[in-house]
This record gives sequence, C-alpha cells and structure tokens, in this order.
Amino acid sequence: MDTIELVATSLDEAREKAASQLGVDASAVELEVLDETKGLFGKPGKLTVRASAKSAAPAKEKPAKKSTEPAAEKPARKPRGKEKAEVEAEAAPAEEAPAEKPAKRERTERPAKSESEGEEREQVDATQEQADQLISILNGLMETAELRATAHITKLNGRYIHIDIEGKDVSFLIGKRGEVLNALQYLLNVITARQITNGVRVVLEGDSYRERRAQTLTDMALKLAQEVRARGEEAVLDALPAFERRVIHQAIVDLEGVTTYSEGEEPNRRVVIAPSA
Repeated sequence: MDTIELVATSLDEAREKAASQLGVDASAVELEVLDETKGLFGKPGKLTVRASAKSAAPAKEKPAKKSTEPAAEKPARKPRGKEKAEVEAEAAPAEEAPAEKPAKRERTERPAKSESEGEEREQVDATQEQADQLISILNGLMETAELRATAHITKLNGRYIHIDIEGKDVSFLIGKRGEVLNALQYLLNVITARQITNGVRVVLEGDSYRERRAQTLTDMALKLAQEVRARGEEAVLDALPAFERRVIHQAIVDLEGVTTYSEGEEPNRRVVIAPSA
C-alpha cells in the first residue's frame, strides 16, 4: 500500500492532494495527522499528514469508451487555496461604521480627568536606533506569522515612534474595528518599556486605518454634542482606548454649551459628553 506525507491547510485539501498523487478517488484515501500548526492573526494553519490508499480501492479512471482507442487517464483538477481565500475574504476590514450611539442618562458631573494623567514623564526623545530595533521585532513577528506585510518608520515625534504597516495581508493586522492593531500596538509598547526605555511610545498605523477612524469618531462626537446641547442630557460613549478618547475630547473642546470628561477604569474607561454649566 503506497504511503505519502504532505502538508495542507485542511483535511479536505490534504485528501484531494493525496488522491491526485496516489491516483485514486478521494473516498479511498486514509489520512493520519502527524502535526498541526495553528496560524496567527486569522491566517489558516497547516496540517502535516500521512496519506495512504485503501488496498481495495480501484484507481480513478474514465469510463470505458466503445471506441477501439484506449481511454487516456486524466487526473481531475484540484482546487487549491480555497480555505485561504475564504479566510482572507472574511478578515478583510469592512468600511468603518460609526460607533453605536450610547444610551443617555443623567449623572452628577465629576471633575474632569486628563487623558494624559499618568503619562507625564521626564522628557524623552526616541532615536533612530530604537526605531530600527522595533521595526526588526515587528517585521520578524509578521514573517513568523507568514503575513505578506512590511513595517516602516513614518516619523519620530519626541518620544513617539510612528510605524506604518503595508502589504497584501495588512487587513489581518487591523482586525474588526482595529482590535488587532490596538493589541499589536500595546504589545510593542510593552516590549519598548522592558527592552528599550520606559519613556518611548509606539503609534502603529495600518492602511490609514487610524486616520479614517479618527474622522469617524470626530463626526460621531459632534453629532452627539448637538443632541446633548439640545436635550440637556449627558451621553456616555462605549469604552475606548486612550488615544481614541483624546480624539473625542479634542473634537468638542471648542464647542459652547458642552463639555467632556472620562470615567471608569481601564479597559472600560468611557468618555461622557455633558451639558456645560
């Protein structure tokens, strides 16, 4: 009984590959999983299998023709990369939609808390050497995950290192409403604090997502501010990361009749838009 080993992204794909190589029908293939590796960032994993053909299974041939000429065997064409295409289509970022408008309720206003609270440190300036070190770490991570994407420095601004990611698989690194991008930025900042310096921070961008997200949050904040001013009731937004809360504060800071403050503890800290006294 012939036995082969092969790598595929699913059992179905492995069965089809084995049937093609062994010259039998897919139903006659027996599989034994030798190793399984899960993919990162939504990418499909890999299976290493041992495949063999059942001894009683006949080779797959075309039905005999009445013609005196012998029928030529022609292996069926096998679809490849089906699972990968489905995963990429599912992970592609949809057009950014405004966050759901939160319910409004009356509150007793508390003193505003600064979003920069806890971030005031001794002045630190990021260096090109530190930026290059982070780029090496990030590109290495994406290479390990077999993602077709590359990171590069866009600018150094004080203690902030701005990094942009480009490439065919950048959608996997953004995720739904930027969740993967935010988590990856957090990871890089943890690495920066422990291996480089506790003052340097990373701002991670992918396919201009943060720019589009900031515009969406600004439009939403201005619309809610008008409703708060008209109704005289507070609006409590969904929990947002610190840099997105700052977008809300900055969008409304110059508007008359409304004010903003944050409440709650991370990661559930929220912005409140309230009528000004």
